[in-house]
Amino acid sequence: MGKQKKDKNKTNVMRLLEQAHIAYTAHEYDHGDDAVDGVTVAERLGQNPDQVFKTLVCKGHSGDHAVFVIPVAKELDLKKAARAAGEKSVEMIHVKDINKTTGYIRGGCSPIGMKKPFKTVFDSTALSVPTIIVSAGKIGHQVELAPADLIGFVAGTTAEITKN
Repeated sequence: MGKQKKDKNKTNVMRLLEQAHIAYTAHEYDHGDDAVDGVTVAERLGQNPDQVFKTLVCKGHSGDHAVFVIPVAKELDLKKAARAAGEKSVEMIHVKDINKTTGYIRGGCSPIGMKKPFKTVFDSTALSVPTIIVSAGKIGHQVELAPADLIGFVAGTTAEITKN
């Protein structure tokens, strides 16, 4: 995983990783005009869906937001997620609120570089894969990097947060 050469497709996420001297590999996939689901992204990248993670944003009972990063083929368990975030309960935020909360749009939400830092919890399976692939902050763009590098960079934690 080396640094990518300068090009017009570099996203803010890529710039942040480079500033932090974190090695990553950029990936692009064809998406037409719409965001596609994560399993489709994994297929288009030719990657194992267990290594491709989606970023979900929830609002806790306290009013604070939390970010959950889980494998694309899995479903977030809201009870487990709430426990991991130290909340009584959490619920997914509305699609219309994604941009004003994170600075990203649906389908391009990355755990890296949100408008402000949020408590971020990765599904514990992130630690069992050699690399993790997440959105690079723009539909059609992903970054692949070592799970420990990503979790450390966003000051994240890990927990079992998906449905069985």
